[in-house]
This record gives sequence, C-alpha cells and structure tokens, in this order.
Amino acid sequence: MVCRLALIVFPAFLLLASCQKETQVDRATKDGILLVGNSAEPKALDPHLVTGVIESKVISALFEGLVGNDPKDDDATPPGAATSWEHNADMTEWTFRLQPEGKWSDGKPVTARDFAFAYHRLLHPDTAGPYAEMLYFLKNAEDFNKGKITDFSQVGVKAIDDLTLQVQLREPVPFLPSLTRHYTWFPVPEHVVLKFGKMTDRFTKWSNFPNLVGNGPFKLTKWRFHDVIEVDRNPYYWDNAHVGINGIRFFPIENPYTETRAFLSGQLHTTYALPPDLLKSMKAKSPEFLRQEPYVGTVFVRLNTTRPALNDERVRQALSLTIDRKQICEHIAEGFEPAKSFIPKMGAYEPEPVLTFDPEKARKLLAEAGYPNGDHFPRFSLLIARPSARASAEALQAMWKEHLNILVNIQNKDWGSYVSAQQSLDFDMAMAGWIGDYLDPTTFLNMWTQGNGNNNTGWSNASYEAFLREAALKSEPAERLALFRQAESLLMKSQPILPISHYARVYLHRPEVKNWHPILLDNHPWKAIRLEK
Repeated sequence: MVCRLALIVFPAFLLLASCQKETQVDRATKDGILLVGNSAEPKALDPHLVTGVIESKVISALFEGLVGNDPKDDDATPPGAATSWEHNADMTEWTFRLQPEGKWSDGKPVTARDFAFAYHRLLHPDTAGPYAEMLYFLKNAEDFNKGKITDFSQVGVKAIDDLTLQVQLREPVPFLPSLTRHYTWFPVPEHVVLKFGKMTDRFTKWSNFPNLVGNGPFKLTKWRFHDVIEVDRNPYYWDNAHVGINGIRFFPIENPYTETRAFLSGQLHTTYALPPDLLKSMKAKSPEFLRQEPYVGTVFVRLNTTRPALNDERVRQALSLTIDRKQICEHIAEGFEPAKSFIPKMGAYEPEPVLTFDPEKARKLLAEAGYPNGDHFPRFSLLIARPSARASAEALQAMWKEHLNILVNIQNKDWGSYVSAQQSLDFDMAMAGWIGDYLDPTTFLNMWTQGNGNNNTGWSNASYEAFLREAALKSEPAERLALFRQAESLLMKSQPILPISHYARVYLHRPEVKNWHPILLDNHPWKAIRLEK
C-alpha cells in the first residue's frame, strides 16, 4: 500500500503535556472510544478507488474481508466474513462459506453475490480501479480488466448460493486466505452502490456519510473533512458481542509534530508516526509511550521514465549510486534501515544486496549518458506530499548537487494531488513509500508490471514479467524465490525506482490500549482492542 512519509527534521522544541485533571484520552477511555492519529484526510472511503495506508485504516473498521486479522500473528487466519474455506489439491480453486449471521450495517444480509459484485466492479475497465491488479490472481481477471474479454462470467468468481463463494485462480496461491484480508478483496453493498449510480461510476455518494454501508465491526457516524472521521459499533456485525470498544475517532493530523503535541497533551491514544529527531528525546523522557517495531515496507524515489534523461538507465543508476542511504538513516530517518534492495527481508526471501554508494561510478555513467559534470541536464522537480518528507528530499537534492552537479527542485502537494499527479505521470520524481499488503515478495514485485495502477513510472520490462509468470507456476518454494530474486535484480539494474530505506514503525502509544501487539503488516484488528485505565 502507498504509505505517507514522515521523514522530517525541524529544530527540536519542548513538548509539554497538559496539566488538566481529566484529558480527552481519559474521557474517551472511560467511554470506550479509541482516538487515533491518521496522518491525512483520506482520498475516499470507497475500497475500489484508493491505494493508501491512511484509507485502509478507516476502511478496515467499516468493512471486513473473507478472512480476519489476528492481533498477535501476521500468519494467522481467523474467520472473517467467511466462517470456513477449503481448496482443491493444487490450490487453484477455493470455496468460502459465509457467516450465516453476516449483515450490512443497514441490517441487510451479506451474500456471496456482494463479493462477486465487488470483484466485478473493481475489475471492470470503466471503474479504473488503481488497485485492480490485486485481483489478478483470479482466473481471467487480468484479461477482463484490460478489455481483452468482456464477459465477467469467464472470470474465476462465482456465487454458488447466498452463503457460498467459489473462486478459481490462474495459478496456485497458497497465501490466498491472507490475501483476502486486503481491502481490495472486501465486499461492497450492491444495493447501496446501485442506488447512487451505475456499478462503474466513480466517486458517487454511496461511500459518503450518511450513505456508506459496510459489513465491518463499526459503522460511519460522522465525517467532517480535515477534522475527524467517527465510527461507532455496528450492531448488525456478526461478531458484535466480541467487539471490545464502542468506537474510533480518526484524526487527519498531517504535521507529525502537531500530532506528537496532541498525544502528549492527552488528545490521542496512538499516533501515526513520531518525527525521527524526537526519537532520542522520547526514549529518555517518555519510554512508556514509545513504540519501535518492524514494518514490511520501503521508502523510495519513483522516477517518471518517460521524461528525457530519466528514460536512460545509466542516468537512473547514477542517481541511485549517489544516494548515501546510511547518512539519511543516521541523521534523518533514525530507526530506519538503509536499503540494499527494494524488498525487505521477508520470511525465507533473502534479497540480493545490490544497492551501493559510489559517486565516481555515477559520474562516469552520467557522462556516458551525455551529461558530463551534469552539463545540460534537465532541471527536474522532486514531488513530496506535504512538508513531512522535505528533510529527506533536501538531502537527496544536496547529494545530487554535490556528486553529479545537477539541480533538482522540491515540489510540495497535498496528499490527494500528490497521488493524482503520479497516477497521471504528471511529475518528474516523487518521494514514495510502499508497505507490503501480505507476506510474500509478490506484494512488492507485481506493482512494476505494465499497466499496474501502482506502477506510475512509465517503466515495464518483458523479461521481468516473464520471471514473475514463471515463478507463479512453481510449486517448489526455493525455485519460486530464486525467480523472484532474478526479477528484483533486473528491477534494481534498470532502477525506475530508487530505494532509500526500509521502514520501522516508530510511533507513540498509550498503555491504556490493550491487545495491541507488534505485527509486521501493522494490521491491528480494531475489534480486538480493549481500553483499560
């Protein structure tokens, strides 16, 4: 998932907790309301029109996939909207049995047809869903999404009856239950979507308050733009008896320093991020609030390879070779690890450590490309989302000036405009982040295929995609992972993206929040949370 960056360094300042007798957090804890910092205003709450982490946090409270999340174990697959599932011998056909008591938040039954309708809607070319590729594991889904076939009945999804959903896959997918926990696999209410337009209409009122209807543990009760999104317990949720809190308040606090002040003054239970330059101070003064946890994700620069100069592999390599990743992680992104590959270590997958810092080689490559000493190199802009990524952007700006004698501007946009600019290739370079959607290398590799809605580089490579197709057919794990390493090595040679660091989850969290544990994907199931003083 697209992740907002919080790499920023300002002069340190004193953060003082409020002296009031009863804080907002105290009152909310008594009322069973979780107060969450969520970084920015969501682009939308329609699961088919978004790609970001900030949207996923709210959507996962309002909707539920076939399989649930476990509060302690990323690999566990507890029941969700489905009570059970089974597969054939080669894992290419799966059957899910839905919860008999499953209901939408308006009281209408959740049926297998709602899931089939959702997959049809996301895959339809007219919907132009930016995350449609997440469903390409379904048989013929890619051909349908790209308009090569027009009959959705040929896609591998079928509602056998109201409570039985069958899916056929293009290849064996042993991790399918984990995959269905991603919001692209969630159902949407056909009866509500069609009330406000055609199936493929975008940004209709169906997903706005008060119209939005979900099947998750909470329902939308208020959406005040740039202020708060409120969700309260959904009485129709099939497992309502085990939902541990009465509601959640999501606050779109974009400035991480403002968010930190809000936390320390008793206005939040948990933050989206902690500014890196405050890490040492928090370790010393308030270690009981500090969380540092592993997180499967990468910070990188996305390049528009359709631009002159950036369409040359040698130029892209030169830009990468002059990034001092160690310096950035030591002085700006404290707690993050310098990237030596795009994919972080993940289970049995060991990426090749190919990224290095070599300015001399970079200058030779730039000269070979026709820009000796940076002469006549275009003046590009590096796009960032709000001020939160400025420090790392300025570091890159300085490194490229020092080592290559090229000048890069920094361009700041709000979150929605930042995402739109990349999707339309209306940018030169962009600071970016990607968080794994599930624990398999394909969550990092599939996005760079031709036409993928999260690619946004203009780059594609037939050999790269051939490695991925071959890997998909391998039943032997070692052979599969070896092909993934070959694909990643090709990606790192061509460098349409410039990896910088691997994420760590660094944030502030109050001890009143119970049943919240470190997990790699940061998919904390909201219904499992308890608030205790």
